Amino acid sequence: MKMHIKLKCNNIFCILLCLFFNSTFAQTITVLDEGTNQPISGVSLYNLKKTKYEVTDFDGNAVLDKFNDREIIYFQNLLYNKLQIRKVEISKNNYIVYLKPKVEGLKQIVISVSKFEQSKRDIPQSIVAINAKEIALANPQTSADLLDNTGNVFIQKSQMGGGSPMIRGFSTNRLLISVDGVRMNNAIFRGGNLQNVISIDPLSVQNTEVTLGAGSVVYGSDAVGGVMSFYTKNPQLSYREESIISGSALMRYASANNENTTHLDFNLGYKKWGFLTNISYTDFDDLRMGSHGPDAYLRPEYVIRQNGEDVIVANTNPKLQKPTGYNQVNLMQKVRFEPQDNLKFNLGLFFTTTSDYPRYDRLLRPRGETLRSAEWEYGPQQWFMGNLQITKTSSSSNIYDKIQTTVAFQNFKESRKDRDFQSVIREVREERVDVLSFNLDLEKKLSPKTTMSYGLEYLFNRVGSEGFEENIEANTKVPNVTRYPDGATWQSLAAYTSLKYKPNSKFVFQSGLRYNQIIANADFTANNNFLNLPFREANINTGALTGTAGITWSPSTMIQWKLNASTAFRAPNIDDIGKVFDSEPGAVVVPNNNLRPEYAYSGELGLRLNFGNKVVLDMATYYTFLDNALIRRDFDINGETEIIYDGELSTVQAIQNASRAWIYGFEVGGEINFSKTLKLRSQYNIIGGTEDDNGVEVPVRHVAPNFGRTHLVYKKDNLLFDAFLVYNGELSFYQLAPSELSKDYLYAQDDNGNPYAPSWYTLNFRTQYKYKDKLTLTASLENITDQRYRPYSSGISAAGRNLILALSYAF
Repeated sequence: MKMHIKLKCNNIFCILLCLFFNSTFAQTITVLDEGTNQPISGVSLYNLKKTKYEVTDFDGNAVLDKFNDREIIYFQNLLYNKLQIRKVEISKNNYIVYLKPKVEGLKQIVISVSKFEQSKRDIPQSIVAINAKEIALANPQTSADLLDNTGNVFIQKSQMGGGSPMIRGFSTNRLLISVDGVRMNNAIFRGGNLQNVISIDPLSVQNTEVTLGAGSVVYGSDAVGGVMSFYTKNPQLSYREESIISGSALMRYASANNENTTHLDFNLGYKKWGFLTNISYTDFDDLRMGSHGPDAYLRPEYVIRQNGEDVIVANTNPKLQKPTGYNQVNLMQKVRFEPQDNLKFNLGLFFTTTSDYPRYDRLLRPRGETLRSAEWEYGPQQWFMGNLQITKTSSSSNIYDKIQTTVAFQNFKESRKDRDFQSVIREVREERVDVLSFNLDLEKKLSPKTTMSYGLEYLFNRVGSEGFEENIEANTKVPNVTRYPDGATWQSLAAYTSLKYKPNSKFVFQSGLRYNQIIANADFTANNNFLNLPFREANINTGALTGTAGITWSPSTMIQWKLNASTAFRAPNIDDIGKVFDSEPGAVVVPNNNLRPEYAYSGELGLRLNFGNKVVLDMATYYTFLDNALIRRDFDINGETEIIYDGELSTVQAIQNASRAWIYGFEVGGEINFSKTLKLRSQYNIIGGTEDDNGVEVPVRHVAPNFGRTHLVYKKDNLLFDAFLVYNGELSFYQLAPSELSKDYLYAQDDNGNPYAPSWYTLNFRTQYKYKDKLTLTASLENITDQRYRPYSSGISAAGRNLILALSYAF
């Protein structure tokens, strides 16, 4: 709900006078989605005889000057139910019109595939979208949990301050994250589990689009298994002389980890300027697991420091995972300026920081009969981004209809602190990455049937890294080997083009090409004081050509086929080339200056069946071959296969182009609309894959077990009920990757005493009630049967029975 403020009026008479003139002469309306209150572009407005015609712009605005007050205006859009209303009635509602989405039209406009809006039906790849309305209902604690709610993304967690997505058998630096079109992946995104996605505040996200499968043509390196695109909320303008003020506040509590979240957003809109401020603060206590499940997941003891000595103490509540708590602050400031109808400026400033947070899986590692670590925590994870985007449309240019320029600067900071049990030496390693990026994206309609998009991209990364040993008793520091070569740089220069050909409403062909040049430089002189590498530097200058082609064919309203083939690549980054870290107990990864890009070759076939919007089925099957895969393997330094690292004799390993992988799967989603108020929605994913391990085929580490979820949703007026089931299949001992078998302390034991990942399910219920579109109460009871389970490859058990309460107020 928007509140209008008359800037120049100082008394009641003046206010009434302004209201009169506003209702009499203001002719600009805003068309909004009934469920999300978001503007709808491309809505056609016309009169009964169709002699008068208007179309809403990108912000849902249209001018009604040509319509008279008593005239009936028709509002029509492919994705929304048709509406007819007299102009005089519109003025009574502050010139705001709400349209109700069609069932078929939900989540049908996407941006992520070409960086410009297009219909999801035209795209040959599988796209999953979740909007602000669904995010508010899901009430995710982090953006990792937001992705989990899509039903197509599997989330691994090593600690509560984490969340590493897995998509179609790929994860971490083989998946790409973007925020408002800016690539978040940087030069130290690793092959191990990543938690950078939690830096994105879910309460600032307007919608999220997940591309299942390769996206290298538009996004370049890393977009091998999928792209997760987050689009944050934008400031709203008034488009009138008077300003508007709107905003919302939220408070949330969750019982499983005593979460306390406070959020405030505030929008100030003028005719051409808009300002939006978002602030979120979250505090988490230690996480409680469920009561019914494997005893192997319990936390019977933990380490504390008492009287200057490390002591193992009994956990009075073994279901409480100590320590796991942390807190986080998210800030966002956006500015929008529209000097002309065809020219827009958007500035986004983001800052996120966490407290120190324990890496729980490392604190579980045993050493003989005792625990290995007294401390193991990540230092504050900080992310800053400044992003300026300029968008211009033109009806007369020969080279574009729409051009978009994006310039961004990002700064990442992270650190690791660990200390062995009863040791006085704390190992500290701190990293920072500065990232500059420039994107130029253009779209041009070549003919009524053909549209082309193309663009350029430049990325520059500089890595800073520091390492030292800290004596906690003497309070002294001495230098130590750094995790990365300090001052290393990574650059990418690319050009891409894509073509969309739609000869009729039943057939669409899309294709694209991208060429990337990657340049990386690293100097190991400083680290050679500790490692004695046979080389002093690494210099990589390599190119990659990728492409995609696909069709969508809709022979009838009931059937739609999709077929897509694509190639993707991941170039070696500084993490691959120059990292030094203990990958597992008794092993250390060292730099390798002889690396090449890895390539993926993928195919996907999809089928959508729509039986009169009553029953809708979406199915897809896919296959991916990964060649020259960058993977950790045993290595040597000057012929030595073992070295001393952090005081321990460790096997030498390095990232190498030493493997191939074959990944395949099947996805099926369905929706049954029993009535306007009751529907059933379900999603299920089957994934398999093997990789070459020195001539032997073994399971792929990031192939998740079969997983899915089913929702029964009832919605009438302002009340919604959602009963849902979340379920995961089993991965037996023989289905675990070799790297997982070495972490048997994280897994349950089968009847033979071997580690395995049991199947699990949870029963859940949530409800939402809206009062006059201002006050919203959302309540959830998750894991009702209090199951004790640990998602595959995770180092922390999931929440037990969890009551979540959220109250939000919009003004």
